[in-house]
This record gives sequence, structure tokens and C-alpha cells, in this order.
Amino acid sequence: MSLHDDLTAVQRSLEDLVRSVGRLEQQVGGGLEIRRVRSDTEHLRESLELLRAQAAPDDHGRPVPTAGRAVSDMVTIPDAPYDASLWTDAEDEGLGARDRRAP
Repeated sequence: MSLHDDLTAVQRSLEDLVRSVGRLEQQVGGGLEIRRVRSDTEHLRESLELLRAQAAPDDHGRPVPTAGRAVSDMVTIPDAPYDASLWTDAEDEGLGARDRRAP
């Protein structure tokens, strides 16, 4: 099975679960336990939607970022030292001057 087929099968099973929980709620009433089960099924539904959005490729075959996150969270930081002129106003930022020590 492909990923799309698996996700569709899980979606169908989850919809069956939601319907079954609804029928069960009608039989036992709206107690705390059934509300927790209904809440859990809603969390599963939301999680599956996030998974489907992340797994769905865009027009170029890349995964689509979800909730404002980039596809890759890794940021490459160069090994070269930073330019010292970036830190000329460090005293204004409360870091202290080069020739003095912190109190």
C-alpha cells in the first residue's frame, strides 16, 4: 500500500470510531468518561490531519510545511568566526565593555 492509501484507511477507521463513540454516548449518557473518549477521538482526528498535511507533497514533490514550520528545522551555522564589527555596540545591550568586568 502507498502512504496515501494507508492514510485513507486510517481516516476511514477514525470516522468509524467517531460514529461508534457517538452511538455509545447516546447509550451511556454524557458522563466524564465518554467526554474523555470523545476528546481523545478529536485529538486523533487533528493529529491525522496534521500528518496528512505533512505527508502531502506540493507541486514539486516536496512535503508541504505545516503550521508555519519549515520542511527542515536544521539550520547550518558556519565554522568561520563572526565579524567583530557586529559586536561594537555590545555595551549598549548590557553585556559590558571589553576592558571592564561584570559586577
